[in-house]
Amino acid sequence: MVEPMKNRIRDIVGETARLLDHIGQELPDDIQRATELIVECYREGGKVVVCGNGGSAADAQHMAGELMGRFAMDRAPLACIALTTNTSVLTAWTNDYEFETVFERQLAGIGKAGDVLIGISTSGNSENVLAAVRKAREMGLRTIGLLGRGGGSMKGLTDVELIVPSADTPRIQEGHITLVHVICGLVEEEMFGRGEP
Repeated sequence: MVEPMKNRIRDIVGETARLLDHIGQELPDDIQRATELIVECYREGGKVVVCGNGGSAADAQHMAGELMGRFAMDRAPLACIALTTNTSVLTAWTNDYEFETVFERQLAGIGKAGDVLIGISTSGNSENVLAAVRKAREMGLRTIGLLGRGGGSMKGLTDVELIVPSADTPRIQEGHITLVHVICGLVEEEMFGRGEP
């Protein structure tokens, strides 16, 4: 009984390791482009807006915490808003209207041309994230997609897409949080220098 479980653990961790290796080997150009979009946005006085559902909502909030607070160094805050945190807006809008436009509505109120929207969706098919991406493009925001499963319906809609090639939601989420950490670290270095080695 114990040995099969150990084998399953090895399989799960091995798949995560394979996906992280893919990110490191195949996505550096796209990660760099995403980082450059964010840095350019900040240098122009803009902000980053992030959205997603479920675990992707948690990743959106995690990213906002890393940028507004700190990642690896003490420094000035970097403006980042997760559209998943205002429960009064979320519940009022979805109760009175619809869930599909809950991020789009907020973006219309706080976004401006030159900002960056990051849409996180393990399937690439989340209707409310897709609506926010479309609204962002209409408003002149730059867009980044953190996606899985080949990119889904969001593939080709964002300026930069970072796709974790898996159909397993937990493994995709592990890839996404790695991407969030890499991007936050690189943005911090570009904005404030590398600091002490």
